[in-house]
Amino acid sequence: MSCHQPADSFKIDQNKHPADNKQMRRFPVYIGLILFSASAAEAGNVYKFKDENGNVLFTNVVDNRTRPRGEDFRHYTQLEKVTWYADTNVHSYHNWGRDEFAVRPSFSKFKDAFDGLIAEAASAYGVDKGLVKAVIHTESGFNPNAKSGPGARGLMQLMPATARRFDVADSYDPKQNIHGGTKYLGYLIDRFKNLELALAAYNAGEGNVDKYGGIPPFAETQDYVRRVMSRYRKLYGGETLSMN
Repeated sequence: MSCHQPADSFKIDQNKHPADNKQMRRFPVYIGLILFSASAAEAGNVYKFKDENGNVLFTNVVDNRTRPRGEDFRHYTQLEKVTWYADTNVHSYHNWGRDEFAVRPSFSKFKDAFDGLIAEAASAYGVDKGLVKAVIHTESGFNPNAKSGPGARGLMQLMPATARRFDVADSYDPKQNIHGGTKYLGYLIDRFKNLELALAAYNAGEGNVDKYGGIPPFAETQDYVRRVMSRYRKLYGGETLSMN
């Protein structure tokens, strides 16, 4: 097995001597983890290609015809699989750490695609548009087709019951999802009179915030609140936290 440029590509050579098989089986797993860890903060696709000899190429660098970039990779013509790695991990929780000192912008190509809808919904329900964008960034990484294991859907990851509660017929429709999620967020802010508690309720449910009298002692929820607040303040212009 050998690696070539671009740096974010690797290939598996099926013509290697069998003695190399054990190393070859381990190497893709190792590289796959590198790609995933690099993508945890940067949304994007990883593409799996094959050539006519069955050799496999994994890359996240393709041209506008969805072909691998680089002269060394032109013979990889068969696209087998595309895996999208989101820049959110809230629904497959891994510890983000307590210090969110280096919040990075989203690398999603859709990161600004919904700004008009966000502004419209934020104005309609009295919620800061920067806060709505921070929630979308954290919930779905700006992927309108996102779906979590528990069943939350769309940009603001609405559970079916929440969608029904706020008159969202299609959670995958960006306009309906953003309006429903923003309306719910506005309701929570008004209910709890505290932005962090409202975010905790958005993540863990109103009942858990009531039960614990504050942010629930769930690692995911506590980190979720920190993540949204940090993105709100540092990326999306959140300056005042007044609950007027």
